[in-house]
Formats: sequence, C-alpha cells, structure tokens
Amino acid sequence: MRTFTPPSGPGRVVFGRGTLTRTRAEVERLGRRRVLILAGRSTAEAAAALEESLGPLVVARFDGAVMHTPTEVTEKALAVALEHAADCVVAVGGGSTTGLAKALASRVDVDQVILPTTYAGSEVTAVLGETTAGIKRTRSGPEVLPEVVIYDVDLTLGLPLPLTVASAANALAHAVEALYSPQATPATDAMALQAIGDLATAITTIGADPHDPGVREKLLEAAWLAGTCLGAVGMGLHHQLCHILGGAFALDHAATHAVILPHAMAYNASAVPEVMARIARAIGVTDAPSGVHDLLRAAGAPASLRELGLAQADLAGVAATAAGASYPNPRRLDAPDLAALLDDAWHGRRPAGTAAELSLLTTQVLASFDATPSPRARRLLRDLVCHLHRFAIGNDLTEAEWRYGIDFLTRAGQVTDDNRQEFILLSDTLGLSSVVDVLGGARTPDSTPSAVLGPFYCDDPPHASHGTDLAKGMAGTPVWADLRVVGPGDRPIPGARVDVWQSDDQGLYDLQHPDLPEPQLRARFFTGSDGRLAFWTILPSEYPIPDDGPVGQMLAAVGRHPFRAPHIHFLIDAPGHHRLVTQLFVAGGEHLDSDTVFGVKEPLVAPFEQGEGPAPGGRQITGEWRRLTYTFRLARGPHPPENLASLDQPTAPST
Repeated sequence: MRTFTPPSGPGRVVFGRGTLTRTRAEVERLGRRRVLILAGRSTAEAAAALEESLGPLVVARFDGAVMHTPTEVTEKALAVALEHAADCVVAVGGGSTTGLAKALASRVDVDQVILPTTYAGSEVTAVLGETTAGIKRTRSGPEVLPEVVIYDVDLTLGLPLPLTVASAANALAHAVEALYSPQATPATDAMALQAIGDLATAITTIGADPHDPGVREKLLEAAWLAGTCLGAVGMGLHHQLCHILGGAFALDHAATHAVILPHAMAYNASAVPEVMARIARAIGVTDAPSGVHDLLRAAGAPASLRELGLAQADLAGVAATAAGASYPNPRRLDAPDLAALLDDAWHGRRPAGTAAELSLLTTQVLASFDATPSPRARRLLRDLVCHLHRFAIGNDLTEAEWRYGIDFLTRAGQVTDDNRQEFILLSDTLGLSSVVDVLGGARTPDSTPSAVLGPFYCDDPPHASHGTDLAKGMAGTPVWADLRVVGPGDRPIPGARVDVWQSDDQGLYDLQHPDLPEPQLRARFFTGSDGRLAFWTILPSEYPIPDDGPVGQMLAAVGRHPFRAPHIHFLIDAPGHHRLVTQLFVAGGEHLDSDTVFGVKEPLVAPFEQGEGPAPGGRQITGEWRRLTYTFRLARGPHPPENLASLDQPTAPST
C-alpha cells in the first residue's frame, strides 16, 4: 500500500490507509482552530471517528448534506458555521458533502479539508454545482478549491458494490471528457488515460472481492487522477446532461453518470475519433462507447434512465435545455440529436459501434463461466478470456494470423510425445515458466531459489546409491558432486528424495537418444542420516533446446539463439517440506546472461572447482576433474498443488 503527498498541484493531497488520523495535523497546519464537521446519513460512523480524532477543535457538526447541493441546505449549514464561528470545514462523504463544503467556502472565509468516501473526484476541482428551484448551475473560482484532500482507502472498503460501480463511472466520465476538452494538455491526457485503464480494470475485478484494499486503492487513486484532469480542463456534454437531469429531477448523481456516459461518448465519437481510439485501447476494446457500456453493465451498473425514475415525456425538455447551454463540446449540440441520445439512454440501448459486437461477445463468453463451481477456475478462465480478446482486438488480429497461431499450436502438439514436451519449451522460451517459478519461489523465501522444471524430466528415474557414476563411462570432464539437503536452522534432512538429470557433453539428454539401452545422467537418490548425497557425473555444457520444431522456428524468426547455460537439474522432495525444483549452473559457463528460457538466478550459479589430490572414492582419473559442493535448503510446509505425475516416495535404498 503506497502512501504519498504530492508536493504540488491543486490543493494538498494526502493518500494512504488510516490517513483519517492525520486530519487534526492538517487542520493545525492550516492554522485553523474551530472545525465544523460536514457529513451525510451514510457517513455518520466516519464523522464520529473524525470528532474523536479532532478533539477540542470541533465546534459543531452538520449531518444534512444531500445530492446536488440545494441552496436551502447550504443556508442551514451556513447558519451553523456562523453561529459557532467556524474557520474550517472538514467534510467526510461523497460529492454531496464535498459540494456543501465548497458552497460554504464560497460564502464565508473557511478552509476546506475533504475526506472522500466515494470516487466523485470533485474534491480536487475548483468547480461548484448548486441547485436552486430545480435548476443546477455550476461556477468556479479559487475560493471553491479545497485546501486539503485526505484520501483514506479504509473509508471506501465498505462502499456498497452498486454505489462503487456507479461512482467509478462518475470518475471515468471525468477522464473521458478531459481527453476531448479544448484545454487538454499532454499531462492531463496521460493522467486521463492512466485513470481510464485503472478504472476499467478495477470495475472488472471489484465484484470478486468488494473489500479488496488493493482494488479499492486503485479506484481511489484513479478517481483522484480523473478529478484532477476535470479540474484542469473543464467539462462537456456528459456533465451538462447529468447536471440538468440531477437538478431538475433529483436523479441519483452517480447512477446518472453510469447511464449517460456511453451515450454521450457515442454522440461525440464522430467528432473525436482519435480520442475514442485511445480510450478503446486503454480498456481493451475496439469501440469505446459500446465498450464502456458493456463494462458498466457487466459490473451491475444501471442501464437506463427509465430505471432511475425519469419519465419519457421529460426527455424533450432536457434535450432543449442542453442544446441551449454553452458547455464546450467537440460536436455541435443539436436538440433533435440530443433527444435521440436521451431516448437511447432512457431505453438502455447499447450504443452501436464499428465493432461493438466484439465487446458483447466478450461479455457473453465471460458470462458462460458464471456457474463454474471453483471460484479459482472461474477467475482464471475469465481473466484468460479477457486477455485473449484484448490481445486479438488491440492488435486487429487477422484471420491469417489466427490460422497461423492455431497451426503453430497444432504442430507443437504433433511433435510432443513421452520424450519431448514442445509446450513446455514454448512456455520456457516465452518466459512463462520462469514467471510461474518466481511466483512460486516468493511463497518460500527461506528455500534455495527454484528454477524451471524443463521438458526432459521423467517421474521414474532409476534409483542409485551414493558414489554412483551417472555418466557410466560417457565422455566428458568428471565431476564429483558432494551435496547436502537441510531444513530451517541448517538441520540435515535424512531420507530426502533427490532426482538428478542433465545433458551429455553434446548437449543431449538421454531421452533424445532413443537407442540407449538404459537411462544415463539421470537418477534418484535418497539423502543419508546427515542429509548428504554424493555421486559422479560429468561437467554439463551449454546446449540448444530442441530447435527442429515450432519453438525453434519461432526463435529463428525473431533472431534469438536456442542455447541454455550449462546446468544440472534437481528435484528434491522431503516429508513436511516444500518440494524444490531447481538447477545449478556452472560458474563461468556460456549464456549465463542470455539463457534462452530465462532460468538463471545468481544464487544458483555454483563453482565447479578444479579437483585436487586423489579423486573421491578411490577413483583413478587421468587428467582434469571437478568438484561441486552445494547445500540445498528446503522450507517447512506442505507440497504445493501441482500436476506432475505421482512422485510418491518409495522406500529409501540403503546407503
């Protein structure tokens, strides 16, 4: 969880978790001593926490904030502020409470400290919208901009899911309109696109766990960015329509944003196609208006003005009012066209787009997994579909490219057999195996680092006793491996099963020699009572992964070499400990910095030192030999779930 205080910008921002407790310090930093707390009915608990935190600085509390900032409510709050000579208002809540604080600041000399509980974004703008006699008007000025905004992620954790999605749509609208504002700048564009991407991701995932602080943090940060954009460049048609509907008909502010946004975007799409393309890329669709519509509907946002209680007969009047307004907008505001926009919004129609059916298709595929019994399987499948569809859409994938991809996978399957796993090679060379390996290693930080399993593992290697020569007379520089397996506190682990396998001096594994009468350079050992095992082998050398299949063709096409750094594989298994799959790399070997499967880790680079004196075990060696000494550390815990063939430990042979 990040905590930060940007040094500049509109007002002062404090962001983090538990930052409500910093409110008193911020008030005192402003030099204020008489605080009026502003809240609404839904934020009474947070207001009480503020009262306790602020202590004697609190002179009064007003809990009557409501939507659209009616001037009659402002007058009541103003009377309280004047009666108690308040010099600072501390507002906790959504846009309604923030609006009330701004309204007071525009009438009397008070500083504002805002603690948002939704994603309204108005806390970082110098814009005030007030409603009088059913008409909502906006104005701006430096006196309206809050002095301090305190974002406390904890205040948003309990926000109901429907309100979360609708409020996030409000923030999304700020970023969207900022992109086609006449005052847009490279800086606001960058913030807006960041906000749009983060909001889309959070809206998609928040339903899985509405109380996830990480997702809530992302939403709140994106709302801050989007609100900052809005405050810098102003508003357009979307906000104009929402203000008219809210002021005249008291429609829920956030829900109105969720309904209107896709239709306002569709109205402007032809005037700003490049902006819509940028939005579409940010959320992973081909058509921005329909993509936003699908995003919000899939998350449970309201779909129509009819749902919000607006009468169809009122649409013409809203269109006429909007057409007569002076908001800047990329497309001319025409009453008949605006009426058509509102009619679509009233019925909840999906905006038509150049490739709108793609977004609908993704939504349908995602829905097909709703009944998946396993929550984990459901999440993995849904995320996989989202990434696959976004990849295809974002790259405008052609049928020929799709067919080539299918053919590539087909060929990979055709060359895969008991001795060769082309799909593991593909995973290795794309770095996916190493990604999974790093994720797994992070769960056991006290263990020796893991490494990729590779495609040449066999789950039933021959058993061997200590001192065995795995090379069985094969050519190569002899290596005496003297190894230990220990647990926490360096306590030896007896009876640990250790599978060892490696390539020969030509870079080939025994599985690649179908004519071999028995396995070579491959064995299963069990550690002795002291946790040790020892054996003879040969010095591994660099070698190419099998490059005569689809994966090799891919590497050649992109100019990558197929070589692995020289290494020996180990799979170590002991009861009560996490399984360890790893490799030891030869220090000074080739390709340590360009291993084609990205498997080299510095702690796994081991010295294969020149042997001195008589060779262990009385072996007579003419010429060079090497010695490998290494200690493997296993972490306590159960075996992680995996899909390897059975690795049940048999009875250990005598050593």
